[in-house]
Amino acid sequence: MDQRVVVNTERDMPYDSEGRISRWRNWSGFWLLGLCNNFAYVVMLSAAHDILKQQESHNSTLPTPAPVGNTSHYDCNPVSTAAVLLADILPTLLIKFSAPFFIHKLPYGFRVLVCVAAAVISFLMASFSSTVWMSILGVIFASVSSGLGELSFLSLTVYFNRDVVGGWGSGTGGAGVAGALLYSGLTQAGLSPRTTLLIMLVIPIAMVISYFFLLDFPPSFPQWRCIEAETLPGEDSNNRQPLLGDSDEEEEQEKGDEEPKATGPLSFIEKLLVIRSLLRFVVPLGVVYFAEYFINQGLLELLFFPTFSLSHAEQYRWYQTLYQVGVFVSRSSLCCFKIRCIWVLSMLQCVNAVLLSLAVYFQFLPSPIPAFALVLYEGLLGGAGYVNTFYFISKETGDRQREFAMAAASVGDSLGIALSGIAAFPVHRYFCSL
Repeated sequence: MDQRVVVNTERDMPYDSEGRISRWRNWSGFWLLGLCNNFAYVVMLSAAHDILKQQESHNSTLPTPAPVGNTSHYDCNPVSTAAVLLADILPTLLIKFSAPFFIHKLPYGFRVLVCVAAAVISFLMASFSSTVWMSILGVIFASVSSGLGELSFLSLTVYFNRDVVGGWGSGTGGAGVAGALLYSGLTQAGLSPRTTLLIMLVIPIAMVISYFFLLDFPPSFPQWRCIEAETLPGEDSNNRQPLLGDSDEEEEQEKGDEEPKATGPLSFIEKLLVIRSLLRFVVPLGVVYFAEYFINQGLLELLFFPTFSLSHAEQYRWYQTLYQVGVFVSRSSLCCFKIRCIWVLSMLQCVNAVLLSLAVYFQFLPSPIPAFALVLYEGLLGGAGYVNTFYFISKETGDRQREFAMAAASVGDSLGIALSGIAAFPVHRYFCSL
């Protein structure tokens, strides 16, 4: 009997109450995992201006800011918030470049515990830091937690129905809104950044609960064993993979009769071929993220309106908050519509970057209100690029390659973010020297 049919009858019960409860638990579990995984990353970016401003008075070794007369229009920090961005993304980028080739040797349960521990350390170090470099180290731990978590949880989706990809994407968008709103709201209410970051320690606890107690894992899921050990002699390795999208009627109609598939783990050459096939997704996703994070960490701290009722720090926080609102809305949009042409989103995001660069240079915006609208629109484009990229990768990649493909493709957004952080440094220096 076809192994695939056996698994379907066990897992996909669209009209059975237990099947509906299981699918709802898994969707909710991935939503919460997306929220918890990206929360520390978002909070560190929202706190970037405060981290640098707070340490400015404590760290006399920082470069001396430009004279006040030259910076009255821009109110520059001595160090660009891109420094926090790079600390928040470079460890993630390193993990995403290397881990897909060996991460399958580490059990999923162990990976999750490492993510939780790194997130706890990040909040504690950023809270109790006395120098800017200690704060940056806390940001690095947040990056390790987020990078390892994203790569692992995207790979984990192949063991469940494809619906969980939408749950994960929506949860990561929700992390942006929750993280930025909570940080902005609590600090606006009078709490110090240190106290606010300590309150965030509840998030790693929520990740443990979501993963170990909410998800309904398949009976054969390798929770504490490496994946390679799960393929026993004489056993079809595809037996663990068809859980993704088995009940997707549209895909069933497209597939029709399937040819016999190769089995066993992917070889190094096969992994390289998968990476090459992913370039049509990874490159436009990287461009989207390069443009939007160049805006967020290179331009927004310079887009300051001194006559407005909000202070510079408050304006920066609400830029980040509105951006995350846009990301959340668009990452939750798969149930309504899907966008196959990611290149269109890339071009529109580049237009945003050019427009806001001109706004910083010529200062033609009368108030932050138009800038708030542009930042919200920027978030909509970025979130749509992310969730649609991984949806179509999961849909168009073969069962045997899908787990590796989902992990490998996650490097696209991180690479774009890292390049934008590097580009933001000379831009910050240029504007602050005017």
